[in-house]
Amino acid sequence: GLESAPVEEHFFFFSSRRRHTRCREVSWARRCVQETGVRARTRSLFAKPFRRHGQDPISRMLVNYHIGDYADIIVDGSKHLGMPHKFYYGKTGRIFDISKRAVGIVINKRVRNKVLPKRLHVRIEHLQKSKCRQEFLNRIHSNDKAKVNAKKEGKKITTKRKPVEPIGGHLVELTKTKVEFINPKPYQYLYQVQTQQHFTYQTPVSYTH
Repeated sequence: GLESAPVEEHFFFFSSRRRHTRCREVSWARRCVQETGVRARTRSLFAKPFRRHGQDPISRMLVNYHIGDYADIIVDGSKHLGMPHKFYYGKTGRIFDISKRAVGIVINKRVRNKVLPKRLHVRIEHLQKSKCRQEFLNRIHSNDKAKVNAKKEGKKITTKRKPVEPIGGHLVELTKTKVEFINPKPYQYLYQVQTQQHFTYQTPVSYTH
């Protein structure tokens, strides 16, 4: 009869860490290399919000910007022209130049222990008027109205903001109030409460085989 030849079996075990190394044997598609491109890691940063896709409204293009105004950089991912770097997304700056389709804006960038003023031109599709000074402007208008009214009445007022002062001193009458103790309860009191409650214990049942 036919004699059976011995069969050799070889088993190879590959570690999961081997596949994620920057080895020449691994293909480029399987490498887990952290990319550092211009738009790297901006999938959700430049994405439009829910139900806000499509063409932008024309009102965004008709906003008037003036030199000295404050503006926020909100990048529109569907407009590639005049798009700033991802670092400046959400930053607020002051306008120093206005061109035909773009706006020059100054933004402070911290580099190590220095703060450098960066001047960049951004298209108006990627800008929004900032509301960082809205509370300050509202306070100016309210102070002006208060001054006009005080002048008509012949009074003198101060429009300076004052910090919250501490609560003034007062007397506490024990006849009208009750004293509440916040001290922790003693262990003996807790033990008495536990002993007053009725606990039922079940005796263990022995099973015979």
